[in-house]
Amino acid sequence: MATQYGSHQYGSQYGQGYEPYSGTGFHGEGTGRRHRLPAGLRAPFEARSWREFGYVLLGLPIGIMLFTYAVTMVSLGGGLLVTFLGIPVLAAALAGCRGFGVLERARARGLLGLEVADPEPLRPRTGDGLLAWTGAVLKSGTSWRALLYAVVQFPWAVFSFVVAVTVWSVGWTLLTYPLWFWVFPMWAGQGGIQLYGDEHHRIYIDNPFEITVTGLVGLLFTLATPWIIRALTTVDRVMVHGLLGPSRLSARVVELESDRGVVVDTAAADLRRIERDLHDGAQARLVALAMDLGLAKEKLAENPNAAARMVDEAHGEVKTALRELRDLARGIHPAVLTDRGLDAALSAVASRCTVPVRVEVDLAERPAPAIEGIAYFTVSELLQNISKHSRARSASVDVWRSENRLMLQVMDDGVGGADVSAGSGLAGLAERLDAVDGILVVDSPAGGPTRVTAELPWRR
Repeated sequence: MATQYGSHQYGSQYGQGYEPYSGTGFHGEGTGRRHRLPAGLRAPFEARSWREFGYVLLGLPIGIMLFTYAVTMVSLGGGLLVTFLGIPVLAAALAGCRGFGVLERARARGLLGLEVADPEPLRPRTGDGLLAWTGAVLKSGTSWRALLYAVVQFPWAVFSFVVAVTVWSVGWTLLTYPLWFWVFPMWAGQGGIQLYGDEHHRIYIDNPFEITVTGLVGLLFTLATPWIIRALTTVDRVMVHGLLGPSRLSARVVELESDRGVVVDTAAADLRRIERDLHDGAQARLVALAMDLGLAKEKLAENPNAAARMVDEAHGEVKTALRELRDLARGIHPAVLTDRGLDAALSAVASRCTVPVRVEVDLAERPAPAIEGIAYFTVSELLQNISKHSRARSASVDVWRSENRLMLQVMDDGVGGADVSAGSGLAGLAERLDAVDGILVVDSPAGGPTRVTAELPWRR
């Protein structure tokens, strides 16, 4: 269904309007400083490459220390399990691995720029004594993942150290060979680096062509070294994030706790808004109406004409109060949404927009009532934002279902420049969607057009 609408402006408390264009792209990445050299040529000299190389170099001694500690302590604890000392020693081994995990996260944060949240802390269930602490350490999945990291990081550290040092040293050695090749004929008594030699033949890199080719080969190695090291550190990133970070379950619990806080705050704000609207609007009018009717009743006998005028004015106040109550009820949950669904409700919202809006809803069935309400208010607030700030000539609303997700897309041909990260109302809307596992994506370059896509769970 496609419908065209256009009428008066519909007021809103949504956001602070479209923020000035901040220069960030669709994925939130800044344009950054422009470089004259391409990334492949400047990579060997960038600080990031040297930090990653330093991470690989430190990985070997740290890996040796972690592996030695883990194997020694776990073996000792396992051997002592026949006595009462085995379990505390094993718990101490796991606690030590957790401590090393803190250092490894700090190393990854400082050299790789990898932000890994701290895992869930130990929570003894039966008290604060040694037995409770030992049981908590042994039952914690974080402890065993830290032990696994200490074991598997060592062989990988050996491999990455050997590869990184080899390609780095070969690359720079061959690249600088034209600068120090004179050492061989002057001090070693031979023409250059010996490639091959037996009893009858010897091949040296000693003529200008061979020296130039050697330097070019070294240049290729040097340019490839940062990317090889980056690939190696990618594995380290995965290990640190997967084994030393919080588990998926604990991360999900933290996310749900945050979402619950957003929901509670939003509900409290809505209640305050409803209370304020009732107090300042309909309630004040009804109080004034009661006073006017009381005065009209007193004047009814002595001055019927004045009483009739007062009753007429009271009648107008009643109409105004009813209209305000209808608007308030529509803001809480419109009746048309409950009775006829998103298609009719969004069409009604579009009719109140100052910009002509095309509405197309392609849904074979209705989603969960709560999701349907969130979708309605999301589109409503986006259209209000268009009315106030976009300076658009036309807009469109598309709603469809993609597997188990409800998709919304609101577009306009206005000035653009909307930015979720600027602390505007879009940020608040994104938080509301995130509270129900929804996503809000804004694509709004300077000059327009603006495309806002929202994704919500279907939850039927």
